[in-house]
Amino acid sequence: INEPGERFARPLDRSFKGVRVAWFKDLGGVPFDPRVRAVVDGHRKTFESLGCIVEQAEPDFALAEIAFRVLRAWNTANTYGARQREHPDAFKDTLTGEIEEGLRLSGMEVARAETAHGQLWRRFQAFLEKYEYFVLPTTQLPPFDVNTPYPTEIAGVKFDNYIDWMKSCWYISATGNPAASVPAGFTPEGLPVGVQIVGRNKEDFSVLQMAHAFEVATSFGKKHPPIA
Repeated sequence: INEPGERFARPLDRSFKGVRVAWFKDLGGVPFDPRVRAVVDGHRKTFESLGCIVEQAEPDFALAEIAFRVLRAWNTANTYGARQREHPDAFKDTLTGEIEEGLRLSGMEVARAETAHGQLWRRFQAFLEKYEYFVLPTTQLPPFDVNTPYPTEIAGVKFDNYIDWMKSCWYISATGNPAASVPAGFTPEGLPVGVQIVGRNKEDFSVLQMAHAFEVATSFGKKHPPIA
């Protein structure tokens, strides 16, 4: 963050007239639950009501697939590998699998992932030269049963990996850009859905301003579903 800390104590109100907002399409073929899409797509008009110019556009996230998967496995192995060897029964299968994947990586594979990470960063910053914000769903599906370890498919698309159901999150994490997730409404079943507002590099205050404007316009953060 380049701004002095005192800036974040200032009011978040600002004008968004003429601000360009890029609206997600499908992140290059990422599946989304139709209920999530319905809620989030319904808010194009919300951003337009704030004065924004909203256009459907998104960058190519193919490099995120390379960078995030490899660097996540590498870092997981580096962080937890020794502990997993000492206490294997304390680690769930998915985490053990990721550690093992990280240990199998070669130096060249990690180097290629670092290169892809840098290319992704530059590509995303170039994309946001035209747009001040990129908007997409926070997650690809609504909350799932507490007894389900992780979703294995969304909208008929089956997954090979336990992190595939949250690509809409880690694609953004891989860019390193600031993002805020804001309550956006509920599915017909009453399950919460969030919208993710991504800003330009190190412009965290700008992201907070847009998140604040969206919350004021919708007030979904003040609405709570009944607790069973």
